[in-house]
Order: sequence, then C-alpha cells, then structure tokens
Amino acid sequence: MDGLNPRGGWIEVITGGMFSGKSEELIRRIRRAEIARQRTQIFKPAIDNRFNTQRIISRDNRGIDALPVNDSAALRASLTFGVKVVGVDEVQFFDSSIVDVCMEMADAGMRVIVAGLDQDYLRRPFGPMPQLLAVAEYVSKMHAVCVRCGSLAHYTQRVAGGDSQIEIGDVSYEARCRMCYEPYRATSSAESVDEMVETAAEESKGAEEETRGHGDAETRGRGDAVAR
Repeated sequence: MDGLNPRGGWIEVITGGMFSGKSEELIRRIRRAEIARQRTQIFKPAIDNRFNTQRIISRDNRGIDALPVNDSAALRASLTFGVKVVGVDEVQFFDSSIVDVCMEMADAGMRVIVAGLDQDYLRRPFGPMPQLLAVAEYVSKMHAVCVRCGSLAHYTQRVAGGDSQIEIGDVSYEARCRMCYEPYRATSSAESVDEMVETAAEESKGAEEETRGHGDAETRGRGDAVAR
C-alpha cells in the first residue's frame, strides 16, 4: 500500500481483532511515508488513554505522536495545511461522520490510513467500520493468535467486565478463533453477591463437616482407650 495511486488520494483500512497488530501496521506505514518526506498527521480518539494520551503505542512498544480528538468534527478542524498522509487509530470509537471526513480527505488528494476493530466482543460490526470498509480502496485484515489453541484468531473475546460495547483496557480481553470463541455474559452485582453467599455457605458447611469428623474421630479414640 506504500506509494500506490500517486495521482490522487485514497483510503486504506487496517482491521481485525485485538492483539492482531493493527496499530503496529499503522505506525509502520506512517513511518515509511515520513522516510519519503511526506507530511503526515496522526489522530486518535481521546477516549483511548490506555498507554499514552499523546501517542499511539503498539504492543511491541513502537510509538508515534498522535493528536487526541473527541470526534470527527474536531479531527477535521485540526487538519494541518499541506498534509499528504493522515493516520487515524482506533477509528471504531469515532462517530459515523468519520466516514464523510475520510472521504473528503481522500477526495482532496490525501492518503488516509485508518486502523480499528471490525467487530466488538459480541462479534457485531463496530461503529463506522462497516462503512469505511465499503468505501476504502485497500483493506488489510489482520489476525492475532488464539490464546486457547494457537490458531489464527479473528475475534475479540471479553473475559471480564460489564456488557457495554466500549470498555477500554487489555486485561478484559483475549484473542480467540472461531472454535474457541464463547459469547460473554456479564455478571450482575446481585448475581455476584448470590455467588459469594453460596460459596461462603458451602465453605462453612465443609468446615462444619470437617470439625464434626474430627470430633467423631476423637470420641472413637477415647472409647478405644477405655476399652483397652
């Protein structure tokens, strides 16, 4: 995708599940454009504050400066005159108007590179990504490695947290393949309390039975001693 279509702008989409190397690939393409002395500008949604609020950080510790913005209107207003290559990370968190903004930039002759999740934790299309995939000239589908079986992982498995579509943080997710994916169901606070009470009751019952068993053994022991 580097240096293609020199006569005009276009849109590139880098997509896939979590842990698949999307940000790493975005950074690589931006770096190559900078080596070619092309003027670049990179954006990220302000909601993504996992590693650094002013930089995009990949999981292999590559990083690049990025401007955090709240929505697509703020991104458009922040564009610098003369920019040739625009990068946008975590594009699934933007509003639907990001599609029109990307089209406008590409129509103006810019190379637009966006990266983001194509599906959420329930395997539903995520945010504006379906529309971006439809209008992009180039699409790269990235895959992670399934933590269960080692196959190519296409899905983002939520393993903790609530049931809202957007929950920031890596510890609540795993990469899973189709066979190992399991629909996630959030546990409510009431259910959590019930489970804790049930667990405590079972532990208490077990402790009582163990104590009773020790008492019976001591009684039998004293009886045997008297008999002798």
